[in-house]
Amino acid sequence: MASHGVRGRSGGRPTLEEVAARAGVGRGTVSRVINGSPRVSDATRAAVEAAVAELGYVPNTAARALAANRTDAIALVVPEPETRFFAEPYFSDMLKGVGSELSETEMQLLLIFAGSDRERERLAQYLAAHRVDGVLLVSVHADDPLPDLLTQLEIPAVISGPRSAAEPLASVDSDNYGGARSAVEHLLSRGRGRIAHITGHLAVYGAQRRVDGYRDALRDAGHEVDEGLIEPGDFTEEGGRRAMAELLRRRPDVDAVFAASDVTAAGAGQVLREAGRRIPDDVALVGYDDSAIARHMEPPLTSVRQPIEEMGRAMIDLLLAEIADRRPAASRGLERHQVVLATELVERRSS
Repeated sequence: MASHGVRGRSGGRPTLEEVAARAGVGRGTVSRVINGSPRVSDATRAAVEAAVAELGYVPNTAARALAANRTDAIALVVPEPETRFFAEPYFSDMLKGVGSELSETEMQLLLIFAGSDRERERLAQYLAAHRVDGVLLVSVHADDPLPDLLTQLEIPAVISGPRSAAEPLASVDSDNYGGARSAVEHLLSRGRGRIAHITGHLAVYGAQRRVDGYRDALRDAGHEVDEGLIEPGDFTEEGGRRAMAELLRRRPDVDAVFAASDVTAAGAGQVLREAGRRIPDDVALVGYDDSAIARHMEPPLTSVRQPIEEMGRAMIDLLLAEIADRRPAASRGLERHQVVLATELVERRSS
């Protein structure tokens, strides 16, 4: 018997995304309404139900059939050592956003570290047993095998920051390129002409995009890019110290530094002070993240704010939608979702 429901924009069966767009809510909210979650307001539930009726949306029956086998657990996987997780505000802010959004559901959150080969082996066995309904991956390097493993196991997953421009998994990130451009343009507007960049770990795509933004901002302002002013870092405080010491040795005439994280900027600032350089009189300093570290430095640090908590909440919304859908990522093709959130430069006395 033919269906008389309204066809979606693609000409086929209406999708979860189309219901969300019609109701003016996120995919995760639609999933919660469809799955009967009580954590949705009456007005939102009515809007979603109206959109479902108007479009003739039919929930994925395969996902419904799998519901009985759900674990009601989500894993937040961090492929980094625990020491880095607890030292950098980025991770705690991400966890705060994830936790606040997940608190509106009945799902449990498991925090799993996978910074060593042994931890990765244990994680692979754990995931292969399908003990979680979905996975959030944070701080993933380009060569990390975990995303491909999740695809093979057909476990719904969302990644914090794509591994490349062709990332097949759903992802949430901030505008790394635009954020870096705003930092360099700010320093140029302050009359700085020898602007160095201490990068993040260049195996991370977001760090690569910050380098791109740094270079393009200089070129567009009519400056040549001096590769001698770019020094590799790794987002850590110690990496910032090492990189700043090398920059001062190689280019003692540097008059500004854009660091790929606030933690890195803190390390760079220590070395500048030890070398007798005043901030910002001799060397202006800009960080990235706008973490508590930026506000507590002396002088307070100008920094690019990325909405880390909002990123965490967006990751949960995407993952809940992925769990509700349950189709392998490879079969969704162009339906993959890559959310990019805006950044904002917060000016303080360091620049």
